[in-house]
Amino acid sequence: MQNSKISNTKNSETNRKPESQTNSLPQSCATPGIGRRMIAMLYEAFLLFAVVFLAGLIFDIVTQSRDPLSLRHVRQFLLFLVMAAYFIHAWSREGQTLAMKTWRIKLVQPGTARVSPRIAAARYLLAWMWFLPALLVNYGLNLKTWPEMGVMAAGVALWAATALLDKDRQFLHDKLLGTRLIELPKKQPVVK
Repeated sequence: MQNSKISNTKNSETNRKPESQTNSLPQSCATPGIGRRMIAMLYEAFLLFAVVFLAGLIFDIVTQSRDPLSLRHVRQFLLFLVMAAYFIHAWSREGQTLAMKTWRIKLVQPGTARVSPRIAAARYLLAWMWFLPALLVNYGLNLKTWPEMGVMAAGVALWAATALLDKDRQFLHDKLLGTRLIELPKKQPVVK
């Protein structure tokens, strides 16, 4: 009888998930400020440039492309898929990209241990709304250089403003998918 109690206790302890994999959110689940999230996005753009550059280089080597306009749409679609793989993998694995880790921001889906790849993929597609309306305006009005950049900045600012309409200050794509960005606490230095 006592052995079965000990064995049951051991089984319940081994089946217990680590704290990082539980369904509850961290104790401090404050929403990071809009400025902090925008700076993290800028940092993400620098990191993503390296990923896209490498993928483009490999594409050019494999296709022996010498003209930047040759296979342009194939290249753009490939880079779209490479970025999708980067974000979907990072968000569904740990809830963070490298830039998000640096700025202590994490993507969570309340009630689940991790964001599912399906939700991460939907978030990636909806996140294009930061840029898609402005790209369409630029294309429709045939804008170039400074006006084009102004429209892009206005489009990003308008999408960021959607967080001001939400009581939890979440962006519209997170609100639609039931995900949220949280700010992780600072790690305490190890005292020896």
